[in-house]
Formats: sequence, C-alpha cells, structure tokens
Amino acid sequence: NRSILLLGSGFVAEPCLEYLMRSGNNVVTVACRRVEKAQELATKYPGTKAISLDVEDDAALDAAVAAHDLTISLIPYTQHARVMKSAIKAKKHVVTTSYISPAMEELDQAAKEAGIICMNEIGLDPGIDHLYALKIINEVHAEGGKITSFESFCGGLPAPEDSNNPLGYKFSWSARGVLLALRNNARYWQDGKLVEIQGKDLMDSARPIYIYPAFATVGYGNRDSSHYRERYNIPHAQTCVRGTMRYQGFPEFAKTLVNMGFLDDTPQQLLSAANTEPLPWNKVTAQLLGSASDEPGSLLAAIESKIDTQDPEARKRVLHGVKWLGITSPDVLATKRGTYLDVLCARLEDLMMYGEGERDMILLQHKFEVENKDGSNNTRTSVTLMYGEPNGFTAMAKTVGVPCGMATQLILDGKITKTGVIAPMTPEVYQPILDMLPSEGINAVEETI
Repeated sequence: NRSILLLGSGFVAEPCLEYLMRSGNNVVTVACRRVEKAQELATKYPGTKAISLDVEDDAALDAAVAAHDLTISLIPYTQHARVMKSAIKAKKHVVTTSYISPAMEELDQAAKEAGIICMNEIGLDPGIDHLYALKIINEVHAEGGKITSFESFCGGLPAPEDSNNPLGYKFSWSARGVLLALRNNARYWQDGKLVEIQGKDLMDSARPIYIYPAFATVGYGNRDSSHYRERYNIPHAQTCVRGTMRYQGFPEFAKTLVNMGFLDDTPQQLLSAANTEPLPWNKVTAQLLGSASDEPGSLLAAIESKIDTQDPEARKRVLHGVKWLGITSPDVLATKRGTYLDVLCARLEDLMMYGEGERDMILLQHKFEVENKDGSNNTRTSVTLMYGEPNGFTAMAKTVGVPCGMATQLILDGKITKTGVIAPMTPEVYQPILDMLPSEGINAVEETI
C-alpha cells in the first residue's frame, strides 16, 4: 500500500481523493487544523483516515510528512514552501496545484539532492492549460513551424442557464479571492510590445473573446504572462497573453464596484462586529461614497457618476445590477465583517452562491497563429468545455482535483521521475497525464483554420 497525506479538505480535495481511492492500493490521511473538517471528507471514503494538523507547527508537520510516501498540499499557496522543506528533510514527494512561487523555486536544488519530486501547477489553470498548449506548440515545432501569436483565456463560470444575475457569475466558495483578483496588475506581449496594465484599469482592458456563438465571453490579462514566451519556448510570438474569461457585462459592473471603493480592505469602525446596531446597506454605501444623503435615489445618482462605460445600454445594466445587489436599500441589512471588501463579499455570497441542482462550467481556449515551415500561415485553436454535475462535483473542482490525483498516482507508480521543484513543462512529465485525461471526460477539441 502507498500512503498519501492530503493537506486540506476544500472543494478540490474530494475529486482528488475519490480518484486516488479507486486503485485500492492507496491509503490516504486527510489533515486539517480542525479534525472535524477532515473527518467530514474522510468518512465518505472507507479506508481514509482523518487527523488534526497545524502546518505552522514544524515538528508536527515534519512527523506527518515523514510518515507518508507523498504529500498533496491543497492548502493556501503561501504554505507550500514550508511543506516542501519538511518533505526534503524526509525525502518524500510533494504535489501542489499552485504556481511555483519564488520561495518554492529556491528549494529546487535541495529537492534534487534529496531525490524527490515536488510537482506543481497540475490543476486546471495552471495545469491542464499547460498540457494542451505544449501539445500543440511541440507539434508545430516538430513540423518545422513557429508560433507567431499565443492567446489563452480560461474561465470558471456558471452554465448559461444558471448565469442568471447581473454579474453572470456565481461562487462555489469565498468571494474574497475573486474580488481581490480585480486588483491584480497584468503584463503581456501584444504585437511585439510589452503591455502593462494597472489593477485599477484591468476591467477597462476586457475585450470580446470569440469561441462559440452561444457564449458572449470577454477576457482580460491574468497577472504577468510576459515570461511565457520563454517558458513555452515560443520566442517568435509577437503576442503572448494568458487571461481570465467572464461573461459579457461582468467588467463594467465589477469596475463600478472598484470605482466606488469596495476593494478597500482597511478596517472601518462602522463595519466592526463590535458595532451592535443594525446596519442598513444604504448607510454603508453613503459612508463609502462620502455622501451626505443615504437616500436611495441620491446614492444611485452618486453611483452613476462612477460608471465608466459610456454605452447607454451597459450603463442601464450596471444600475440594474446595483439595485439588485441592494446596496442602496434601507431595508437590506449588511453583515458586519470589518472592511468594505468583506462586507461586499458577504452580500455577494448571500446572492450568488450556486443553488440546488445548478451547475458550473469551465471554458478554456488556446489560440495560436502559426507560420509553417513552407511559409504558409494558419490559426490553430484548442477548446476545453466541461460542465459540472448537478449536486455532484463541480467542473472546477474536478478539473483541478483529478489532474492532481493523476500526477500523484504517476509519481507513486514511478512513471514520473524528474526530480526537483517542477511543473508539467516537458513531454516526459505532461504526456502521461495528457493520455489519461479523456478517460475522465476531460478533452480538448482542436481545430485548424
């Protein structure tokens, strides 16, 4: 039997655990700070154990990692380097779905010397996106061609029939991460020029992304993708951008919330839980906007001045969305969470969680402009579209958790052997996973135009 330590029991942990328990040879221990959370997941899968573990207790973490053949870290990415240090000491493998951070990268040589694999970036984005991009890039190179443009956009979205709110978006977990991502800067190559976009302008940079006529999707840059020319070995790409996809209308509404100041995460006395008075939303919004009046009509007029788009129809949709949110209403009470950001998160989570029987969708498109060996040009696309199961695994959880489980199994079976702090960037690492994805209903539809 192989022993696996699974750190975390969040929404991607269960598809990963379910995959690993199929073999009959794996014994998995689920570890959380609160043992009840670990037990909740472990009791669904016979033979799975649950323990309480505080990863900030170095001695406890060292002991838990040393007692297992491999550790899967599905806890916040800031803890992965700590987990890897324990794994290096114990000479045990690690798998994460997160980007390789500088703190993780620093451990590469130590991991090689320990003879261990620290596999990262093996979820959806990052993860599956790498596999399908590198497949086509390496095919083009093998035929003597070159990639002159690479655009990749990925979105975790509600299925169209469940995108029934003004943002066209729903949450499976906390809204905080989604909102904080609106503050990120973006950096990418466009037509040979390095483009840098400040977080405050990110939503203004959104543009239509054409995939299928049935989907009205838009995209904007996701952090720094300028280094993917080197990472993917596509030096001739004049455009190289990786971005986030949302439904049409999201950027205009999100930008209005940004302009209003809702991403402010500094504590406010009015919003403190210590304030025991009931707090209507119109009072929160009046303070945020510095408005002398908390009358809904006055607040809507003040908010209208914060809408950037000049398109009359889009402006009307944003105002409709503001009314729907209830943030100008004296009759809707705010949940006091200390900051404007967290009070808005609470409201969004009240209104925009997935309901019973609703399903999510992941949509990923890679688009390549190719110059062939004979000088001719064509466009190649790769599209992954997957829906969640109503009342079952979400598409997002499955496309993150299952590739993570696959990579874990391949390492335990000795089929991935490259040591160090790695991501699936080379054929010997990514090809075995790519071969396994279709059996789990995860596919890419490729087209050459």
